[in-house]
Amino acid sequence: MKQADDYQELLGRIAADVAPLIGSGTPAEYIPALASVDPRRFGMAIADLDGTVYGVGDWRLPFSAQSITKVFALALALSLDGDALWERVGREPSGNPFNSLVQLEYENGIPRNPFINAGALVVTDRLQTLTGDASSDLLEFLRAESGNPDLAFDQEVADSEGENGDRNAALAHFMASYGNIANPVPILLDHYFWQCSIRASCADLALAARFLARHGLRADGSRLLSRSEAKQVNAVMMTCGTYDAAGEFAYRVGLPGKSGVGGGIVAVVPGRCTLCVWSPGLDRRGNSVAGVAALDRFTTLTGLSVF
Repeated sequence: MKQADDYQELLGRIAADVAPLIGSGTPAEYIPALASVDPRRFGMAIADLDGTVYGVGDWRLPFSAQSITKVFALALALSLDGDALWERVGREPSGNPFNSLVQLEYENGIPRNPFINAGALVVTDRLQTLTGDASSDLLEFLRAESGNPDLAFDQEVADSEGENGDRNAALAHFMASYGNIANPVPILLDHYFWQCSIRASCADLALAARFLARHGLRADGSRLLSRSEAKQVNAVMMTCGTYDAAGEFAYRVGLPGKSGVGGGIVAVVPGRCTLCVWSPGLDRRGNSVAGVAALDRFTTLTGLSVF
């Protein structure tokens, strides 16, 4: 599976197999800027370790990355903070919706993992403390790893998130009351909403995630994470990356993955390649219906999984 023709044939077959599901589900209606996205869109990309990328459908069309960016924020924070980061956020599946307040009170303001909203807010807060400009540093990292200097924030999406972000504000204030937020909550929320608003294509995100398949090595060959830290990020993606459907995703796909309510999913085959699929129609847990099916077909057809 190393030749371009092999990948293109594979992607074409996957697209044909999941075609009946494209348009199923519903775009994220609670973020008005995402509610109007055409659910019939579908794109998928595979990036080799050397940076060669292959795609099908709308694989070069930018979309709202949303929670996919949490993987990259976590990697940046971990690269700067090391194991100290895990004192403020856990590594266990939540079993609750991604924006739930329930567990925080029982667990004294320490979120279960870095991919639910509360955990991602803690990571962004720490990144803001470490860098002074969390969202801009994240954007520059994504530009460098994807090789696309045109990646940008989406003003409309950021504004939409801010106008409908009361639950995230509640999470942040609640954690601040336990001393687990260091920056002023309004500043933290701004950086979090900007982070979630980044627009990128399947090609961009598959390329940007290659450091997780390259055991921590960046596109330029420098080391972002140790092999152990890259393993940690992949492990948390496997157990927590698809909201409260991580068990089902592991069962069907068998790869570390991170989804976003923009309809995208990034997945990693350590030592081999990275993938990104996008289709805006979501299931009730916030994951792309056609996207999960496409990744299921990829691992079924190739036999490439971590199991």
